[in-house]
Amino acid sequence: MTLKTSQLLPGHFLVGSALTAVPEPPILDHPPNWLTRWQLLQRMRDHFWERWSKEYLHSLTHRPKWLKKETGFDVGRLCLIRQENTPPTRWPLARIVRVHPGEDGQIRVVTVRTAASEFTRPIVKLILLPVSDPDVEETQA
Repeated sequence: MTLKTSQLLPGHFLVGSALTAVPEPPILDHPPNWLTRWQLLQRMRDHFWERWSKEYLHSLTHRPKWLKKETGFDVGRLCLIRQENTPPTRWPLARIVRVHPGEDGQIRVVTVRTAASEFTRPIVKLILLPVSDPDVEETQA
């Protein structure tokens, strides 16, 4: 009784079989259609931006009444400026440069700077971006 044993060769580590073995035929018989691949990537990108704008951006917005004092609208904070006639993925990024408290001390209007210019906007048109700096989070709490 003879046992046929296979030796472990360096080719097993490189290509998964002996280097002298006949290579397996390619899985796909046809060359990939790059246009279809490109369309798939575009669709995945569009799906990501659609979900990001609908789910994540809208989770950042809050719509409380003026019953409690608004916090977080500090000078230096990054925000997005909500614009009615543009999709959320095109809202401009801005930084708060001045706050304008009302007579009652409530902040309802701020001045923001974008890459192009400065605007005065009500805070209901702004979406504050979350911060991850622990020092900033402690001052907002």
